[in-house]
Amino acid sequence: MYRRPAVAILFLMLAWPAAAEPPRLIPRALLLGNPDRFSPRLSPDGKSLAWIAPDDKGVLNVWAGALDGSGAKLVTHERRPLWEFQWSGDGTRVLFPEDGDGDEVTHVFCADVASGNVRDLTPFRGVRAQNIIVSARKPNEILVGLNLRDRRLFDMHRVNLETGAVTLEATNPGDVSSWTVDGNFVIRALTAYDANANTVVRVRDSATAPWRDLIVIPFERATIAGQIAIGSLVAGFAPGGKSLYVASTLHSNTARLERVDAATGKTLEVIAEDPNADVDEAWPLAYPAVMLNPRTGAIEAVRFNYLEPKWRFAGDAIAAEMQRIERETDGYAKVIDRDTADRRWLIASHSAARPDWYYLYDRPSKTLTKLFTTKPELLGYTLAKPKPLLITARDGMQLVSYLTLPPGSDGRNLPLIVYPHGGPWERDSMYWNVELQFYANRGYAVLQVNYRGSTGLGIQYYNAGNGQLGRGMNEDLYDAVRWAVAQGIADPKRIAMRGDSMGGYATLRAITTHPEMFACAVVGVGPSDVKALMSSFPKYWVAATNRWIRRIGDVIHDEKLNRSISPLYDAAKITMPLFVQAGGNDPRVKLEQSDWIVKAVRDAGHPVTYVVYPDEGHGIDRTENAIDLYARLDPFLAQCLGGRFEPFVKVEGTSAEVR
Repeated sequence: MYRRPAVAILFLMLAWPAAAEPPRLIPRALLLGNPDRFSPRLSPDGKSLAWIAPDDKGVLNVWAGALDGSGAKLVTHERRPLWEFQWSGDGTRVLFPEDGDGDEVTHVFCADVASGNVRDLTPFRGVRAQNIIVSARKPNEILVGLNLRDRRLFDMHRVNLETGAVTLEATNPGDVSSWTVDGNFVIRALTAYDANANTVVRVRDSATAPWRDLIVIPFERATIAGQIAIGSLVAGFAPGGKSLYVASTLHSNTARLERVDAATGKTLEVIAEDPNADVDEAWPLAYPAVMLNPRTGAIEAVRFNYLEPKWRFAGDAIAAEMQRIERETDGYAKVIDRDTADRRWLIASHSAARPDWYYLYDRPSKTLTKLFTTKPELLGYTLAKPKPLLITARDGMQLVSYLTLPPGSDGRNLPLIVYPHGGPWERDSMYWNVELQFYANRGYAVLQVNYRGSTGLGIQYYNAGNGQLGRGMNEDLYDAVRWAVAQGIADPKRIAMRGDSMGGYATLRAITTHPEMFACAVVGVGPSDVKALMSSFPKYWVAATNRWIRRIGDVIHDEKLNRSISPLYDAAKITMPLFVQAGGNDPRVKLEQSDWIVKAVRDAGHPVTYVVYPDEGHGIDRTENAIDLYARLDPFLAQCLGGRFEPFVKVEGTSAEVR
């Protein structure tokens, strides 16, 4: 377990006007340390709650207890932190994914709540599990995608939770990304990326009927990147199973939710749409942005996310309840679980300016009960409040962006951290982000820019990034920097860029093309050679690779293109302080990518701070490593930008290697 570092505080007052009193410095161990509790899930019968919290060794594991948290017992005993789980259909077990030290070869485990017995449901060496589907109608079974037959492809398998028997349910012909069940827990729809990079929705009439293409969306009109093969256009089947809900862009710039005839593919009705944003890209994941009634399967609400998340309701069935919940929780509310009787809802209330709160809502009595927040200790500190805004790029494109200012500052002449998102086909949104709070508390303004090519904002926004990796995408970031300087927000001599993954690539690209703009840079798990990156993708990213080539250009065969957009070949231009962090088991951006750029910069005679975490993958999972990373970033940023910081203190238990 990590030792909380002593809070020896050094104030460097350049970040605040002399007349202003900066807020208390928030200890790194509090910001980056374990939450008290988070990610609760309501059991199908609505009588129990499970959540993730630290065990006695400080490792995040699953706990279960009564709705009020009483009688809590530890259900899992993993040595690496868990970040997600779900109940089985009968509420007697919890299911959770776990890989090997960040290698992303995920297995699905099942823990019996009563006995504590844990079993690996997919015990196949080197085989990854994904697309896990659970249903209360088949409580002793789950469906899961496994690349067991072919490491490039994920076939769907049915797993019996009692016996552990694994049987093949549906064979992947070579292009399937995700699968969808009907109300009877039969796989009857799928989303695929065909050889021409089109997005295809296929259906079948029964478990034994042949598949047929229902909707084909050309590459240029599709909004899902699909780089990790989990994207889906299908939200579910409508009651009766003769139509399905599809996020479609065939006839609109933004992805709207339609009900489509399962026989003909004809649009029967438009359920919800927004002129500026797609159906929220998070909707296929654990906290859905499409609300379906658990008893009927009917659509009740759909969330869109332009500058801020916003629900649109299909009729009046739950509109009044959701609107009241959002008012009373003072945040962006999501129903993250509903019992099978639809009497109790578990609510997550998100805000960019505070940790998440969770509530229990009893529908018959219309009672909203506050349960807990993830980090109650933070509520005693002054936290930053990010603001959405539009920044105009050089060609007139309106860039959806977010600005976070240090609390207590006057917002003028501040050190600025430009913080590009990864993906690159992802987006930033108005949600709680510990890293933003860390920087703002230290006195830095933070600017997040959804550069062209970002998702969730329509086809035109998405396609504007085609052929623009490291070019127009990065130019949007430079234009945003110039905007911040022109507005008097940023001190032009104290600007840094900090990005992870493809945000790390954007950072390396920025400091090789515009080194005069940045005082320093921080890169986490960032690729330096685009060809090498794509050539080393996991085998099961075969469909994604084709789409990357269509979006970027064929860097695998066009060496001139690769060298023109890969920062590695301009590394000698990186003369400012550079901090690089990498994971030893990263399956996406191999460790060699960081080794190469560090060596190239050092060979050119310039220093690099290089930290490797051998037991991490594409990011940081272990709390000790997270605290260690920011213990190193704290003084690094202060030295080049003039913020305040806690001095470095060695973190017990970290695997950090300074190379």
